[in-house]
Amino acid sequence: MKLPEAFEQRMREQLGEAEFEAYLGCLTENVSAALRVNSLKLSPEQFQSISPFPLTPVPWIKKGFYYPDGESPAKHPYYYAGLYYLQEPSAMTPADLLPVKPGDRVLDLCAAPGGKTTELGAKLQGEGMLVSNDISHSRAKALLKNVELFGIENALVLSETPEHLSERFSGFFDKILVDAPCSGEGMFRKQPAIMKNWEQYGTSYYNALQKPILNEAYNMLADGGMLLYSTCTFSPEEDEKTVQWFLKNHPDIRLIDAIPEGQWECYESMGFVRGREDYLDEPCPDITKTVRLFPHRLKGEGHFVALFQKEKDTATAAGSVYDRFAYKKLPQDIKDFLSHIRKDFEEDFFTESEGRYYRIPKEMPSVKGLRVLRTGLLLGEVSKGRFTPSQALAMTLSEKTYDNCISLPVDDPRIRAYLKCESPDMPETEDGWALVLCDGYPLGFGKTKGGRFKNHYLPGWRMM
Repeated sequence: MKLPEAFEQRMREQLGEAEFEAYLGCLTENVSAALRVNSLKLSPEQFQSISPFPLTPVPWIKKGFYYPDGESPAKHPYYYAGLYYLQEPSAMTPADLLPVKPGDRVLDLCAAPGGKTTELGAKLQGEGMLVSNDISHSRAKALLKNVELFGIENALVLSETPEHLSERFSGFFDKILVDAPCSGEGMFRKQPAIMKNWEQYGTSYYNALQKPILNEAYNMLADGGMLLYSTCTFSPEEDEKTVQWFLKNHPDIRLIDAIPEGQWECYESMGFVRGREDYLDEPCPDITKTVRLFPHRLKGEGHFVALFQKEKDTATAAGSVYDRFAYKKLPQDIKDFLSHIRKDFEEDFFTESEGRYYRIPKEMPSVKGLRVLRTGLLLGEVSKGRFTPSQALAMTLSEKTYDNCISLPVDDPRIRAYLKCESPDMPETEDGWALVLCDGYPLGFGKTKGGRFKNHYLPGWRMM
């Protein structure tokens, strides 16, 4: 691998000669392939017991596992059941270290394609609200698919500028993740094409993007809230120096330890290193509370993480953030369908747009004027007086929560036929909407009538 000359020179100075040689050596090694288990559907231990391929734990991620070269987990039915997300192991770290708890209001500001968002949604366990945003509309579509595949019910998926979001969500969020656009130096081994981009733009171009994004994130952070900033670059300009700039410009923000209290020695033994004060032009002792991940120190790519907290005595302006939806009553067709789900919907809130009905989080503010891809959980669509339940709704259900199921073992050929949008002969069920499951995990809906099964799997998701 031929590194850009300016990058190589800076890394030699940054790491020192001996460690730089170790870094060069790791670039000849294969990238570590990994997945992260969806804890909304099963525990890591449960997935280990059914995994179709060998797994080795990622030491610092309880839900993360390496899998061997040559395996194709993206083509397995368990992937279509939303049991895991394929993610580079170091990239699992930011969402893992942001201490989200059920009930929080959470923002993933630069969220596509959804690796970090899906973990934040899993941490919420259906309580509170997740706002997942990406300024790119095309990338936000991929984000939406992953949110729905994971069965996340309490998410608002947007494609907005940080500035526009900040106008609406002033002081709103308890936790914010900013996985900022960056020069990507930590991904050179995985995606060598990034080096051409680095040579064209360098680090200053991205640093000029990162600072205003952080400012808008600050405006959206509630009193006492936490903001996690991460990059996949080694550049001090984009890492430690950006952190120091943020602290200087916001006196009510402080750095807190990114690694949980009392666990630093354990993380250090796994290859984590502290942020470096000697990379800075001015003193900032707290910079050692940030962390760096280098590919020559662990089985993963390069990453940087800093965790901030906003002081509790600052004044926040609620603005229009508490404007609410005009809630809608559900048509009888939808009520009849929901009667098959073993859940009490009486306390829930619903809204409608162009015949599509959504169940929305109780914390959801008005989204009027925002570029919205999804408002809460899409229940389905009413057309010509008939209700068709959505793929997104199917992914939130199970044998325990839906009363008309077709559950097939993973090795049954009808599973793959169903995922290819074919309509194989299925076991007889009651007439009406049936939930198809693989080893007990949901794949989607079909409709049975007189013993015949019609496939309603979402065509855009079909197995190729």
